[in-house]
Amino acid sequence: MRALKIATIVMGVLIVGGTMALIIVVARRSATPTVAALPASMSATLDEPVGTRIAGIAAVQDRLAVQLQGGGTDRVVLIDPRTGSVAGRISLAR
Repeated sequence: MRALKIATIVMGVLIVGGTMALIIVVARRSATPTVAALPASMSATLDEPVGTRIAGIAAVQDRLAVQLQGGGTDRVVLIDPRTGSVAGRISLAR
């Protein structure tokens, strides 16, 4: 009976310790930024039609997504911040 009590206490301590370790690991990983640091200064020239305006900018993984409106259909241009070049274009249906 004594061995059963000791085994129960040890397993309880292991469960509590493992749960605390799991919480700490999850908290540290969620606090770590997932987006790579952008350069302090960057320039990019977008060759877009007259009347185009920037509706929004968002960081998406290692790219900048620039939402453009006007001058045709709405679209999103993906820019590589390290080089300033256009990495892709997504046209939005009207």
